[in-house]
Amino acid sequence: MKNTQLLFLIAIVFAGCTSTNLISSWKDPALQPQKFSKILVIGMAGSKDRDIRENLENAMSQQLTANGMSAATATSIFGPKTFENLSEAEAVNQISDKGFDGVMILSLLDKNKERYYSPGRMSYTPFAMVRSHWYPYYRVIYNRTYTPGYYNTSVDYTLEANLYSSKGETLDYSAQAKTFDPSNASALATSFSKTVIADMLKKGVITK
Repeated sequence: MKNTQLLFLIAIVFAGCTSTNLISSWKDPALQPQKFSKILVIGMAGSKDRDIRENLENAMSQQLTANGMSAATATSIFGPKTFENLSEAEAVNQISDKGFDGVMILSLLDKNKERYYSPGRMSYTPFAMVRSHWYPYYRVIYNRTYTPGYYNTSVDYTLEANLYSSKGETLDYSAQAKTFDPSNASALATSFSKTVIADMLKKGVITK
């Protein structure tokens, strides 16, 4: 009974985890570790994925703040249609006027759905439990064989993060990562943001 409860708890823990792997990352070779005074975080995703955009902005802003930098989301400052009808000069001026010296753009590049089959029974019964009589063994195999399975759909996301210095108007850092079947938009955004921030600290792009 205790073993069953333990396995159940482990399953819950792993079900709540979201895996993000870096595909590639790059930083300007001449870049020295810097501490931005204020970073604007801009999420880019289609209208159907507005929740992903907002979660990406919020999660990255929180991670930057947790690492000693001031950050704000484009949605909270400029609204959901950030810079939509502005020229480049107008957008740059707005950012400068509000004191931002860094801009981070988070883009949802791809969303890939895969359908897979889950057998109805995957459990295995120890030999000791079915060796005495034929019927217990028959029942175990029957259940394993004839319990219907079902189809599941997993969704993998490919995202990109680009960090620009608004003063020098240069690209300081770029990374692409894939997140595997997150439970929701918040889990996707949190896992991606933590992975990117960890890589930026490791590469000396930012400093606490």
